[in-house]
Order: sequence, then structure tokens, then C-alpha cells
Amino acid sequence: MSARSFMRRIAHWSVLLLSSLLFCSGMYGRAMAQQTGIKFKKPVFGGACKACPWGAMAEIVKSAMQPYGYDVQVCYTCSGVDAPRIVAEAKKGPAPKPESLTPLPPPDGPVDFGATAAHFLWEAYQGIGKYAPDGPMKHLRLLANIQDPLYLVVAVKADSGIADLRQIREKKLPVRIMGNLEAAYSDAVLAYFGITAKELESWGGRMVRSNAEGRRNFDVVIHEASRGNPPEFSLFNEISETTRLNYLDLPEDLLVQMAGDFELERRSLPIGFLRGIDRTIPTVARSGTVVYGRADVPDEFAYAVAKALDEQQDLFAWSNNTFSYNRFRVGKAFGVPLHPGAARYYREKGYITK
Repeated sequence: MSARSFMRRIAHWSVLLLSSLLFCSGMYGRAMAQQTGIKFKKPVFGGACKACPWGAMAEIVKSAMQPYGYDVQVCYTCSGVDAPRIVAEAKKGPAPKPESLTPLPPPDGPVDFGATAAHFLWEAYQGIGKYAPDGPMKHLRLLANIQDPLYLVVAVKADSGIADLRQIREKKLPVRIMGNLEAAYSDAVLAYFGITAKELESWGGRMVRSNAEGRRNFDVVIHEASRGNPPEFSLFNEISETTRLNYLDLPEDLLVQMAGDFELERRSLPIGFLRGIDRTIPTVARSGTVVYGRADVPDEFAYAVAKALDEQQDLFAWSNNTFSYNRFRVGKAFGVPLHPGAARYYREKGYITK
């Protein structure tokens, strides 16, 4: 072999070796960039669409954790009734659905912690209600409970002539009732007055969904309402601006029953809460969007989450939702255990004593 041929062959293999090294380096760098998890300072948070309460909470948590060195990766599809299941089982988030308001792919890693409704977390922990088929998820742990009041509201079109829901059954009125078909509250109200969907249909009425069509064609509404305008609870905010409504009081014994059955609070709708409310109206309400994780979340991380949300409470005021921080309630969500790391922070601040 001539010296020139030998040098050409050396140059050829050098180029191949360098290319291989660069390729491997690129692959390694991308792999490192894609790694998620608490130990990599890239925990995955199970949220929802950016306009939704749990998505809004995700944005707050992401911003709050940045000063503490965490780059929170948000799953905008880890929503709905499956949210606690995804966290409990450390699953990856599902792909976005076509109708998703935030059609972003989920992070490429298991979910470490997330947001859900306090009632969902409590049911999942116990393995009841929607989570009865799953069994108790006893390893779920509370990190923080942030307030976001939701009131039960009952209203009728002003020209309906209805002053009491008893009239519907007594007069067999062919009304269209729009209820929260995803929750049991409207079912409980109708059951109290002896109204079933089947009977309602027998005299010409029907149940309608709270979609765009239903919002144009209704007579009675039984739904939750909030001061904010997230998609799930925008119903009353929208229809009260376009339709004259009369708001009804519910019987005291029904309110007592619902408060007990669903672990709701006794509250009153304040004057001006919605267009047309000119008096305080006794009702029931729930509050609490929880940030939660599992028992295997490191104590120092749980401590950091509790600390970050407390020290940066101003983020709640500038959210698109009606969040507020209450130091007397932040460490409580029914009977769900508080994570030891979060508990240590709240004890240091005097928010809890045990």
C-alpha cells in the first residue's frame, strides 16, 4: 500500500469515527434533554387545558417552582376523572383529543404530581364513587389545597312561569332541563322533587346538555357556577348575560341533605354574583383545587412545592381562575393525608399544629 493510499484510508476512517461520535453525542444530548422527573429537576405535572382550572393551576405551579430550580413539564391532557389515576399509577399523559383546547403532546415521562378537584382526590383516595372500580388509592398525598369556590345555582327563564320546581311534576310541564350531567348534584335536586328523565319525557319535556345547542334551548338550569369563566363552569356566566333568569331557592331540608351526602359547604350566593341576582340565596358549594402527588415523592420536593405556592401567592390573583390561598385550609382536603414534606413546611409556618 502506498503512503498516499494509507493516508486516504486513515482520513476516511477518521471522518467515519468523528461522524459516529457526533451522532452518538447528539443522541445522548437529546436523550438527556428528554429525561423528565423530580431527580432531573423536570417533574411532570398533570394538568388540563390552559383555560381550565387544573391547567391554570399547572401554569401557576410551573412559574412558582422556577425560582427553586425546577423546570416543571406540564401535561395538558391529564384531565377529567382520570387525573388521579394518572398520578396514582405514574402514567404518561394521553395524546390530545381533536377537540382539546390545548392540543399539545404530553411530556415524554410519567406524571409525578398534578392538580385535581379536592372531591376527586378524596374519592380516589377512598376508592368510592367514580373510583370504586379502581379500589382505594391510599398512596395519594396532599401537597396544597387552593380555594376556588363553586356554587350550586338553580334558575328558570323569567317567562317560564315557574316559581318552584314542584310545579314541573304537579303540572307535568314539558320543560327542557339543563343539568350538569357529569355530576350528581342536579340528579339529587330532581330526585327530591320526584322528577325522572323518563317521566319528564312522557309529558313532552327532556334533559338537555350544557353544550351550545342546549344553551339556546332550555327552560330550567341546575348547574355549578363560579366567579371565573373556565369552560367547565362558564354556563351561567354566559346565559345570564343573554337570557332573563329567575333564581330559585332550594328547600332547607334538601340543602342539608346535599351538604351531608356530597360533603358540601353551606354558603349563600351573594348579590350580584350573576346578572339578575338581587338577593342572597342560600345554597351549597364546594371549593378546592388540590396540588397532590404520591407517597414516594421526596420530602424535599414536597416541601419545595408547599413553600413555592405560599411564597408566591400573588400568582393566584393574576390567574384566569378564582384561586385564593387560605393558610387555614391549605393543608387539609377531607381525610387525604398530607405529604410529610409539605406538612413540615406548614408546621414551620404555624399553618398546622400536628
